[in-house]
Amino acid sequence: MRILYVCSLERYGPLTHLFDLAPTVSRLGPDVVVACASDAVAAEFQARGVDATVLPLAHKFDVGGASRLRPLVASADIVHTHDRRAGLLARTQARFLGAESVHTFHGVPDEIFGLVGGADTMIPAHVSPMKSAWLRYGVIGIEAALARLGTTVVPSEALRRFLVANHFPPSRMVLIPYGVEQRRIEPEQRHEPLRIATASNLEYRKGVDVLLDACARVKSAIHLDVYGDGSLRADLEAQAARLGVDAEFHGWVADTPDVLRDADVFVLATRGDNLPVAVLEAMSLAVPVVATRIGGLPELVVDGETGLLVEPEDVDGLAAALERMAAEEDLRARLGRGTAERVARHFAADAVARQMVELYETLNRAA
Repeated sequence: MRILYVCSLERYGPLTHLFDLAPTVSRLGPDVVVACASDAVAAEFQARGVDATVLPLAHKFDVGGASRLRPLVASADIVHTHDRRAGLLARTQARFLGAESVHTFHGVPDEIFGLVGGADTMIPAHVSPMKSAWLRYGVIGIEAALARLGTTVVPSEALRRFLVANHFPPSRMVLIPYGVEQRRIEPEQRHEPLRIATASNLEYRKGVDVLLDACARVKSAIHLDVYGDGSLRADLEAQAARLGVDAEFHGWVADTPDVLRDADVFVLATRGDNLPVAVLEAMSLAVPVVATRIGGLPELVVDGETGLLVEPEDVDGLAAALERMAAEEDLRARLGRGTAERVARHFAADAVARQMVELYETLNRAA
């Protein structure tokens, strides 16, 4: 069975997920090839033992890029796409070239992400009603139509419920979470001061501004490491300086698990999310998590067992959770062990890959 993965991204969560998924699936037997965006991305797949070809898709109307994909699509049994552009340009070809198509729906547009497991009030004030309506009913409507061309994988129950409510065909949807390699089963001894880390795009949706406000209210000594980049980086750096928060902005890093090894606590103050890979990576290192109760995060973080959950935008609640983490060493240790146990039981890379291969085999037999 030949699997073609297509991803037009050069960074971010869907590509990180594919870096874990493709080699693990390959070890289970299928012949795997990846069509990706750049030489650097291809080199990373090849270093992981996966055949990769650079076939960039520049935009959603890139007919030339789509045509260059055609021979790979035609030779595949399963075409599995991992972003909207790839889903539009490769999934449609699979339909007509005899391959079964699978598309992982990683999330909705940033401006309406708060609707996943949230409410209409979670749409940011700066997003016009016209734009939010277009994203919710236009873009999501188009995706719902494309979903009828094959099978859609959704990583969280919160996202699945949202998509079903927005006319995705339930019979063509499969819930398979992300998987990660287990990297540590016991938390490390705490640092002085307590090292808090976050990793995300530095955009409004990820709530790093809320995290900075919360850190400024924590009385215990803490240091914040911010990994990631985005349009708000300069504003967030200025906010940290203005508030007197001991924070270091590292920019985008290629290996998030490597830098999270030194974290005592991982925090994601997001205003909307699906099943954030960065949280899973922290959990794989036995790092306790503080996160917002939104989207698929409660499916990852069990409040009081693997971390602490707070409401989105709740600066005081987030500060109180961070204060608890700083003050209660036993709590951190217990939650850290809990994260590692939860990854082993529910999000282990091998188990997730087996679920995916079983899906491919079912589709291939039915073809």
